[in-house]
This record gives sequence, structure tokens and C-alpha cells, in this order.
Amino acid sequence: MARNVLVMLFDDVDTLDFCGPLEVFAITGQRATGPVPFTVTTVAERNSPPITTRSGLRVTPYYTFKNAIQADILVVPGGLGARHESNNPALVDFIGAQARRAEIVLSVCTGALLLGAAGLLDGLSATTHHGAFDELAAIAPACTVVRGQRFVDNGQIITSAGITAGLDAALYIVQRLLGLPAAQETASHMEYAWAPISA
Repeated sequence: MARNVLVMLFDDVDTLDFCGPLEVFAITGQRATGPVPFTVTTVAERNSPPITTRSGLRVTPYYTFKNAIQADILVVPGGLGARHESNNPALVDFIGAQARRAEIVLSVCTGALLLGAAGLLDGLSATTHHGAFDELAAIAPACTVVRGQRFVDNGQIITSAGITAGLDAALYIVQRLLGLPAAQETASHMEYAWAPISA
């Protein structure tokens, strides 16, 4: 059965933060026989008016917090909007509720600030965009901030560094769940120069 990948959106989200992992999960297994391993969809607090990304792209999320499916993999991107949304109780509570039943929660870039606000990083190691290390330490003081690493795997909670690091973390998740050949095939199809690394 396919795993549900739920990609969170909010105003001023960095476009590549969510589009990179979304594309990785959406195309994995598309060229193989048999059922696809992931179904990918989006969620935001509202779907009207559309979300406007940091680069000006307007996106209409499929789900809202009120009718969202349960994620097997929850993707929490970053961007300038993550800083604002860390003070949004509805969004922070939604992340916490989803995380209780999700197999994996992946933050990209400053999405880690949202995981920190939800209390999901306490006692863990985590990374974020290099420009937000101090912010992460402030919002999640019980977390060990890791610098200079593309992503950090705590088991259920995976955090990635900035922007393009989300591609590496998503491919790593594919590798972890489906094996190295599946991840390599996805990276090859994307023509992405991916070098598998361990967490």
C-alpha cells in the first residue's frame, strides 16, 4: 500500500523547499511495474485564497487542516514564512497532531523552526539553513543543533539543511524505505547528481 506524503504549505514558503521533496516522492517508482510507493498531496491552513510562495508562485493546497488525511510522511518546508508560522498555534498544533501518527516527519531548511515550536526536537539533534542555527537553538533549546551536515536522521524525525538539502533528505528517505536502487533510479531520472550519504 502506498504511503501518504503530506506536504505542508503556507505563505512565504520557499518554493524549492517543498517542490524538491514533493517531486522526489511523486516520481519514485513511476517507471517500475506495480503500484507506486507514495501518494503525494498538499495541505495548508486554508486553500482560498491560494498560498503565495516566497518567489511569488500561487498554489492551491488540496487539503486544509480541517479535512487533511493522516500523513505517513509529513514534509514541513521552510522559508521566511516559517518564522512567522512558528507563532501560529493552528499550524504548530497541526504538525504535532500529524507527527503523533506519522512514520516520518521531514523538515526542510527553516521548517525545523516549526518542528521546534511543536516540541518535536526536544532531546534530538537537528539541522536547518546555515543562517538559522541561532534561531533554531533559541526556539528549541533542548535540541542539539548540528552544523555542516546536509541532514540529520533521528529515526522518525529527519531535518535537512537549507533548500536543496531537502532533495538529498528526500532521496535518503526513499533509500531508507525502498532501498538504494530505488533512490538512485529516482535521482537519475531527475538528472540530479546525488551522492548517497548516511545520516
